[in-house]
Amino acid sequence: MEQICFELENIELTYLDKEVLKIERLAVHQFDRIGIVGKNGAGKSTILKLLAGMVQPTNGKVHRQVECGYFKQLEAPTATDADPALIGKLAVPKDSDQLSGGEQTRLKLAQLFTHYYEALLIDEPTTHLDQDGISFLLDELQYYYGALLLVSHDRAVLDELVTTIWEVREGKVYVYSGNYSEYMVQKQLERNRQIQEHEQFIKEKSRLEKAAQEKMIKAEKVAQSGRMSKREANAKPNKTFMTKSKGSSQKAVQRAAKAIEHRIEKLQEVEAVKVERPIVFHQSKSAELHNRFPIMADRLTLQIENKVLLDEVSFQLPLGKKIAITGSNGSGKSTLLQQIMDNASGLTISPKAKIGYFRQMSYQFTSDETVLQFVKNVSEYDEGFLRSVLHSMQFVGTDIQKSVNSLSGGEAIRLQLCRLFLGEYNILLLDEPTNFLDIQAIEALEKFISAYEGTIVFVSHDKEFIKNVADLEFKIYNKKLIQ
Repeated sequence: MEQICFELENIELTYLDKEVLKIERLAVHQFDRIGIVGKNGAGKSTILKLLAGMVQPTNGKVHRQVECGYFKQLEAPTATDADPALIGKLAVPKDSDQLSGGEQTRLKLAQLFTHYYEALLIDEPTTHLDQDGISFLLDELQYYYGALLLVSHDRAVLDELVTTIWEVREGKVYVYSGNYSEYMVQKQLERNRQIQEHEQFIKEKSRLEKAAQEKMIKAEKVAQSGRMSKREANAKPNKTFMTKSKGSSQKAVQRAAKAIEHRIEKLQEVEAVKVERPIVFHQSKSAELHNRFPIMADRLTLQIENKVLLDEVSFQLPLGKKIAITGSNGSGKSTLLQQIMDNASGLTISPKAKIGYFRQMSYQFTSDETVLQFVKNVSEYDEGFLRSVLHSMQFVGTDIQKSVNSLSGGEAIRLQLCRLFLGEYNILLLDEPTNFLDIQAIEALEKFISAYEGTIVFVSHDKEFIKNVADLEFKIYNKKLIQ
């Protein structure tokens, strides 16, 4: 039997009186490969911290039987040794204090894989990683001999690496067997079953309500026939018996109606599956572009300091298309978007272009308006539509009344994306928009992109995201832009 590496027993974790996690029992065995998914803030990273011993539960026990390696999502690399061969393989610059986000991630991976651990706890390793870096990660983990727990928003990576999914939802952990795609099939089956059970519940409830109503009408009729005139009553033989039998018959019918009402109360209520309002971002006539290629380059050269990134490239980006720009870390993708934004020399941008730009950075708001007020101020859409767009990006319940300057980093990024799609733009430039989003927010962003009538140029390393939304892909390779 496989050895147990970790065991969580009767875990309760509260933070400021709010229950963050409640787990009766979960075990991780020697060769388990577990993907942890859930919304931002659901507690995915907290589970890894519990297993690593970095966070102590409020109640319950964490049994740790092995030493584990832990890859932290947002922390800079520590001064730990790393195998020079791995440093070379991952092309991490030597003695550099100025590592980019991707290079920092590569260094942390080299440090992690330098030592063998019986269990690995890995939190969002693909953030900032290009396709070569992701391929390295997949190679290392596919042949890893030990227990793997992986928090990731990259669906293709989860599909390649895991055989069990833990979904963290409202403080509880739900276990599904299979990789991410298989988990999604099971979620759809659950949804279909809920739709079916809700329909049955509504049907049975209305049948019982109708039966109860009929009984009450019958009881009323019995009561009316009991209220006859004195002369009629005196004319009837055996009148005492009749009055009694009518009275008891009325009570019997009322009892039957009450019994049915009791059955209605006892019915197990099944909630309806929430159907979201379809999202389509319409463009005003005044914002429509008519150039077939609103962004063109003629022998464009891009360089930073003395480093040439693009060498005399020419291209035409077609109107209304969703265009992915790919390439390795440092190849010039973000620089190209910035040049388009700045309408740099060598580029021809449609004079009617209104460009919205999502930068790869953290966002801070200074005003104290609410989330709903913020999008109202940038948009012509009605409030119902604004609410459904915000709801898609996980601003639910009282979230829309939060002040924008109190938002977390993840919330600020989601709000910026809402602002761009709701704004009066006809071209959007998105630089790594999925980096700090959870899977639900990425899927919402995919819907936004599909529903957008303008032109979108985006940079991404997320294979699944590119596959789902891109009409065209241009790759920067050897200082050229290749379609």
